[in-house]
Amino acid sequence: MGKNQHVVPKGNQWAVKGEGNQRNTAVCNTQKEAINIARQISRNQNSELFIHNRQGQIRERDSHGNDPYPPPG
Repeated sequence: MGKNQHVVPKGNQWAVKGEGNQRNTAVCNTQKEAINIARQISRNQNSELFIHNRQGQIRERDSHGNDPYPPPG
């Protein structure tokens, strides 16, 4: 399982950052663009995607790995 990916605000832009990394993986003009990049990385690495709002709080989460709480079905 790879590093969890976070989409976080960076000034007026949005950054994709691997959990525990000092540097950003990518910096985008829109949150949607950053989410698309982070989602692709998290799918490739079978990890979690955390999408933060402008205040830095997690607003959404997406699992691409071994989800300990899969949806019923």
